[in-house]
Amino acid sequence: MRVYGVTGWKNAGKTGLMERLVEHISGRGLSVSTVKHAHHSFDVDHKGRDSYRHRSAGARQVMLSSRNRWALMTELRDAEEPSLAELLARLDPVDLVLIEGYKRDTHPKVEAWRAAAGNPLIAPGDPLIKAVASDTPLELDRPVFDLNDTAAVADFILREVGF
Repeated sequence: MRVYGVTGWKNAGKTGLMERLVEHISGRGLSVSTVKHAHHSFDVDHKGRDSYRHRSAGARQVMLSSRNRWALMTELRDAEEPSLAELLARLDPVDLVLIEGYKRDTHPKVEAWRAAAGNPLIAPGDPLIKAVASDTPLELDRPVFDLNDTAAVADFILREVGF
């Protein structure tokens, strides 16, 4: 599977860019999956639901299934967080996996950056950031795209991964 990331600080526009990239690239007929890193304890389930009750009772894994989708939740129960490579190995094969977050991992990335967020650029210190998608013009030693020019960012990523 080909893998490419979108990284950046909080409020940089990562999720919006990811959403537009998935829609644009899958609209070209390519299969796309995503991996999103969450830094805090998150929950995809809610108190009172049957699956929540199963997890709360101590189940290590809970699978939900319907005719429209299935989901598998795994409780780490004090085990280490799996590496990105371990998580990718669990995905079904697709043309492209887009990864949101994982700033320090070793896959190539586009950095999303908004001036108003007030955070420094990550790109100057990270050669794995191959381009920046910004809401303001920047002078860098790598391509800079308009944060809202989804087609240009998608074209860049697809060229990078060999499509």
